Amino acid sequence: MPNFFTDNKDLLFHFKNIDLREIVAYAEDNYEQAKEFNYAPVNYEDAIDNYRKVLEVVGDITGNFIADRSVDVDLEGVQYEEGKVDYASGTRENLDRLAKADLMGMIFSRKYGGLNFPFAMYLMTIEMISRADASLMNIFGLMDIADTIKKFGTEEQRQEFLPKFCTGEYTGAMALTEPDAGSDLQAVKLRAYQDEKGQWFLKGVKRFITNGNGNVLLVLARSEPEIKDGRGLSLFACYGDETVKVRRIENKLGIHGSPTCELQFNETPAQLVGIRKFGLIKYVFDLMYRARMGVSAQALGISQAAYEEALKYAKEREQFGKAIYNIPVIANMLIDMRVMIESNRSLFYNTGCLVDIKDRLDEHIEKLKKEGKTFTEENNRVKRLTKIANFLTPLSKYLLTESANKITYDALQIHGGTGYMREFKVERLARDARITNIYEGTSQMQIVAAIGGVLNDVLSDYFNEREQKEYKGGLAGLSNYLKEIRLIFYDCLKYVLDKKDHTFQDVAAKDLVELYSYLYIGYLLLDEAEIEPRKIFIANRYILHSLSNARKNSESIKNELFSDLLHSDKILI
Repeated sequence: MPNFFTDNKDLLFHFKNIDLREIVAYAEDNYEQAKEFNYAPVNYEDAIDNYRKVLEVVGDITGNFIADRSVDVDLEGVQYEEGKVDYASGTRENLDRLAKADLMGMIFSRKYGGLNFPFAMYLMTIEMISRADASLMNIFGLMDIADTIKKFGTEEQRQEFLPKFCTGEYTGAMALTEPDAGSDLQAVKLRAYQDEKGQWFLKGVKRFITNGNGNVLLVLARSEPEIKDGRGLSLFACYGDETVKVRRIENKLGIHGSPTCELQFNETPAQLVGIRKFGLIKYVFDLMYRARMGVSAQALGISQAAYEEALKYAKEREQFGKAIYNIPVIANMLIDMRVMIESNRSLFYNTGCLVDIKDRLDEHIEKLKKEGKTFTEENNRVKRLTKIANFLTPLSKYLLTESANKITYDALQIHGGTGYMREFKVERLARDARITNIYEGTSQMQIVAAIGGVLNDVLSDYFNEREQKEYKGGLAGLSNYLKEIRLIFYDCLKYVLDKKDHTFQDVAAKDLVELYSYLYIGYLLLDEAEIEPRKIFIANRYILHSLSNARKNSESIKNELFSDLLHSDKILI
């Protein structure tokens, strides 16, 4: 009986070594919630024990229930008829099972019926669900919709929407994209207007809306028609009632269990969330960053599933009188897949914890404001954490989703011709992975989002601290390699900045972002190797490859072919 939590040694490693003390203390009001809710933890150890029990339940449901239905969900897909959308029968069963296990409100306060879990624990759940059926994550993971209402809505809105998200009665969707506003959300045209009583209404079209048939929709709309850019946009919550018409669903390459809808809003009653004009510049920005973490978890789950399928097949498939697992080129592919997954997981859960503590501090500051207390120290810390989170979140999305495509590609290759056939799961995994580096911001947009942090050397204090640390044994040599990579990075950074050419900076951005990522992930792996011998191999393989890649990145930046890219319009003509 597979359990996607207890069977995954690396996921267990991160669960056991993740430091949630500060996060849990904030979440549980220094464990005062135990006085109001008898099932709330009384101390940190009690909280961790509770998290583990719940994650074991998730591991059982994903390994023994959801995964078993994934093939049929993919084949049946989503049904659409006369404006009505129906999930595949397996998807309905999966959602029902998750709701009965009380998992649909993991990240919400107990007063709304949630479990009050840290973000990192929620992300572990999303990883496991995605490993079982990536399309289900696109419905389960949209509790971020309710989280945005929790953060920026009124208490009346929280009471109206959150409890039914927690029970599973409501699913949600974020209706942002339009036919002419994809990555450029400042171009959104869908109109929001008020009647004489102050009631808001929505009119217009949205496209490529994941789970657009959801019960509750968060809609980015132009509330200030005279303001043409992002400052004229506000965020609204509405129900997917009879005024919202699903005009069509998309016939997609993958994630067949997840409906992607084109929506028409016909004077749909809506509620303003937060303050007018802050829709894009604050609320959607926050929502998108959380969504990007969700897609990163989805990519990680798909990667794990593809690796497991490839490893299993390689051990069973015999050619030339032996299992292909024993053929060096195949073994090397599997090793690279494992190193990629584990290094990505290290980046991802460290990022998740950092995002969580930033959000908890934001909440704590609001509490201090209401109490009339000083919050200067907390505010300064939040500013520092925000800068780092705004770099690590797009970095995670970029690396994990690109990796998922590489890993599923290699997993299919290991299967040979059989992997191309529907009878093998890896074919579906390759299709499902392909969307991850496109939606919620393409990989190219993630590089644009991350490059500011790189140019400003946002992790310099962290790297300085790690360079002063004395690593023992073979780890000391790996530490020296990271110092060499840092010298390469600074040399490239100076080369780019000395050009004083923003176009050249844009062209060099991908290589600079990758150079910076080697350092952060490398030091994470070194620290892990100090406490877990199994991680020494991962750190060694990752850092040696990173040094080789860093030299390539440097050559790419300084290669005169780069100058050709600056005049690509002439070259293409």
